[in-house]
Amino acid sequence: MKRLRVLVSLTTIENGYQREQSIAAQDAARKLDIDVEIIYANNDIITQSQQLLDVVQTSPASRPDAIVFEPVSGTGLPRVAEAAVAAGIGWVVLNCDVDYLEQLRKNLNVPAFAVTRDHLEIGRIQGRQFGALLPQGGSVLYIQGPVTSIAAKQRTEGMERTKPANISIKSLRGQWTEESAFVAVSSWLKLSTSRPDVVQVVGCQHDAMAMGARKAFQQHAQHADRSRWLTLPFTGVDGLPNEGQAWVRDGTLTATIVALPNAGLALEMLVSAFRKKTIPPERTMSPPIAYPKIEELGNKKSFRHSGQGR
Repeated sequence: MKRLRVLVSLTTIENGYQREQSIAAQDAARKLDIDVEIIYANNDIITQSQQLLDVVQTSPASRPDAIVFEPVSGTGLPRVAEAAVAAGIGWVVLNCDVDYLEQLRKNLNVPAFAVTRDHLEIGRIQGRQFGALLPQGGSVLYIQGPVTSIAAKQRTEGMERTKPANISIKSLRGQWTEESAFVAVSSWLKLSTSRPDVVQVVGCQHDAMAMGARKAFQQHAQHADRSRWLTLPFTGVDGLPNEGQAWVRDGTLTATIVALPNAGLALEMLVSAFRKKTIPPERTMSPPIAYPKIEELGNKKSFRHSGQGR
């Protein structure tokens, strides 16, 4: 049987979740006995589009059997997808609800499907976390992912659905990296409105962004206000065992949401489709889990504000 070759395109090596996606893909490749090549797009949609088009347009002998990719942009590169499938290359989308898969699958000669985290539910959990941390209401400094990201939009939508009405949101934008959140919060701290009494929780759509926000408060907040900023509850998303979950355990974060990498599952489904001639579901969704449980957050908030937290 021909040994399958799969190209895995990820957004940036600067993001811990993307690095874990790479590890998951490599582990699955060894288990499934396939060849995997991993590339990164440096968070640039033009770079990602050109990288994948170059692969699709290469000679048939050099093409991979499939492309598994996490889009930089919410559009999910529909023209590249059409070109790939037309060239006989399977197409798997990670963590993005694209609207072209149904059309792409009408003349299905190769696998075409999506494996995504439930970003709406991630947002709903985060909204409930805010409610548990602010039972009397208050304000959240909310650091979102890129404006072009469907995941960021869905997480925001889910959060708005479940947060109590007495909680207001002040939004900043980042790029799913610690550095981008550091820059965003550092700039925000220069505003006259960024007083330490106007925010009660720092909520981020990614754990590393929460760490970048903490770093900004440590380095750029006025000395008299610094301890106040750093004793606020900080929350994030991804909950990787050695990052988000570890940061919750040591008190650096108050809460996260466990939404583990799904590149391995995508490869398992892809290989099964090729080898068994099966048709995967158009969309498979993995559920997120609050960490710690939401009902525990009231005690964690009291712990941090007592001055005992890190």
